[in-house]
Amino acid sequence: MKCCLRGEPECQVELSHTHMSRSKSSKRWLDEHFDDEYVKRSRQDGYRSRAVYKLIEIQQKSQIIKPGMRVVDLGAAPGGWSQFCATLVGDSGRVVASDILPVDPLPHVEFVQGDFREDDVFEALLSTLGSDKCDLVISDMAPNISGVDSIDQPKSIYLCELALDMASRILDRDGAFVAKLFQGQGSDDYIKAVRHIFQKVKIIKPKASRPRSREVYVLGQKLV
Repeated sequence: MKCCLRGEPECQVELSHTHMSRSKSSKRWLDEHFDDEYVKRSRQDGYRSRAVYKLIEIQQKSQIIKPGMRVVDLGAAPGGWSQFCATLVGDSGRVVASDILPVDPLPHVEFVQGDFREDDVFEALLSTLGSDKCDLVISDMAPNISGVDSIDQPKSIYLCELALDMASRILDRDGAFVAKLFQGQGSDDYIKAVRHIFQKVKIIKPKASRPRSREVYVLGQKLV
C-alpha cells in the first residue's frame, strides 16, 4: 500500500476528489431539504422541524394526544414534537422531554438533557416524572449514523427497546406509545415485543417520512 503525505500532488488529487463527491452530496441534500414542502410548512407554521408533521399525521389518524395528558418525549431535539404536544395537552397537561442535545426552552415543557442510554439520565427522567403515571410516551430517537447498516441497525433497535422498556414502566393502563423504527434486522422481533405489551399495534408510514427512508412508526395502545 502506498502512503502519501499531505501536500504531495497525488494526495491532493485524492482529497479533492473526496471533497468534490462530498460537496455534491451535501448540495443535493441541501437542495432537497429547502425544496421540501414540510420544511416550508414548518417555517410557515412556526414549528422547529419538519418531523412534527409525522406526529401530526399520527395524531390525525389515532387521536392519541388529548388535553390534560402527561407526555414523555424521548429524542426531543430540536423540540418540534414537544412543541406540538404542549399545545394540545394545554395548561392542565404536562410534557417532559429528553435528548442528548440541548433544546431551547419551550413553554410548558420540562427538559432533561443527557444520553438516555445512561442509567443516571434514565433515573433523572423518572425523578422528574415523580409517581405520576403517564398517558403517552413518544420516541423519535435515532443513533448517530455511521452508514454501516450492520452497526447502525442494532443501535437503532437498542434505542427502541429502551423506549419500550420505559413506556412499560411509566404508562397508565390506557396509555399509548409511539416509536420510530428502522425496518431491517431485528425490526420484526421488536414489533412482536410491542405486541406483547400493547393490545393494539399499528405500523404507520407518515407522508412526511421520506419515501427512500426505511423508517416507520410503531403505535401501541392500551397495555395488555
